[in-house]
Amino acid sequence: MPERFAALPRPRTLVHPGPFRASRIDAMHAPHGRHFRLSVGSGPSLYEALVEGLAAHQVTSASMTLIGGRFDLLTFCFAGEDRSGQALVRYSAPMVTESAQFVFGNATLGKTAAGRPIVHCHAVFRGGDGRMLGGHLLTERCRVGTAPMTVLATSLEGFELRVDVDAETRTPLLHPLSATVSEVAHV
Repeated sequence: MPERFAALPRPRTLVHPGPFRASRIDAMHAPHGRHFRLSVGSGPSLYEALVEGLAAHQVTSASMTLIGGRFDLLTFCFAGEDRSGQALVRYSAPMVTESAQFVFGNATLGKTAAGRPIVHCHAVFRGGDGRMLGGHLLTERCRVGTAPMTVLATSLEGFELRVDVDAETRTPLLHPLSATVSEVAHV
């Protein structure tokens, strides 16, 4: 090891509390997908705009990039240490900023374990006080403002994304599930 690195502290090793899983990423190939460009304007929550906008095209699972726009109200949280020890991280209490300028975000459309649409979104934005912020958006509590937001979406077809509590991390995560397994498992 070069001498200049010897003085640096060793990076932390994080170990999740649940049973180790050798496969870190669940992947599924979409046989085809469709691309959409949506313009989300004033009024609805971000959740409603994305779910309804994609439902109009019969899309229930998608990957999205969100660019620009304004929010009259933006509710978000951060991932931080879970002091209970049940998991490594938990989301903080919700924080609110008004009149936020949206910069960029990535979102995923999937379904809850009960089959309801869910939108998971991480984003960067300028808060009402001018500070640059970022975090996990609570999309049902974010009200889109007057400047439209552009959404580039790719449908995930042939499978769906469904929330399930991951045994290793003890947190709810979106997992790909084939359409035939999904139909059988959730009848």
